[in-house]
Amino acid sequence: MAISIIIFEDNDRLRQSLAYLLQSIEDYQVVGDYNNCKDAANITRVYKPDVVLMDIDMPGENGINGVSIIKEIRPLTAVIMYTVAEDDEKIFQCLCAGANGYLLKKTPPEKIFESIREVVEGGAPMSPSIAKRVISSFQSSNTGNKYGLTERELEVLQRLSKGYSTKAIAGELEIAFNTVRSHLQNIYSKLHVNCGKEAIAKVLTEQIRL
Repeated sequence: MAISIIIFEDNDRLRQSLAYLLQSIEDYQVVGDYNNCKDAANITRVYKPDVVLMDIDMPGENGINGVSIIKEIRPLTAVIMYTVAEDDEKIFQCLCAGANGYLLKKTPPEKIFESIREVVEGGAPMSPSIAKRVISSFQSSNTGNKYGLTERELEVLQRLSKGYSTKAIAGELEIAFNTVRSHLQNIYSKLHVNCGKEAIAKVLTEQIRL
């Protein structure tokens, strides 16, 4: 079954180009594209998209509020922010609102296609520069690991913060898929969160050293 996608982007030319490119990919279906997210609740109810690409700065309702609206209506919909904003505060706000990924608009089309697959598989895709900023802020922190995470759990969390899917983490660390899932459950329990995006948000706001 095709992955259904909705785009919220106020730049008409960019939105239409993106929709055209995504529609050309087998197994992707753009079911709607809009220049604002004021009607995001009804759109989500009607189309029940698998993935949403969401700009932040749009007329009327901004994309951060848009994420919250979509997640309240349909938590299973994965939302990838698609923006020019690179500051830590907006990254944090988006993750707290429920965003599953964060891509900059300079991201090559191939990476966007790959990120959609990653987020459907449970990953948290981020543009390399965003992941680098996030990880750098963790590494420069003096907070330390106050949650009792093991060395392996820190390795898993670092890759999760870079946007790796569970499958990709298993491949890079050369451990079983189910072992990664077990590590993730332990991480969530120790950080007192429920999922990967909440873990990344907590690492960002508390500057947990990785």
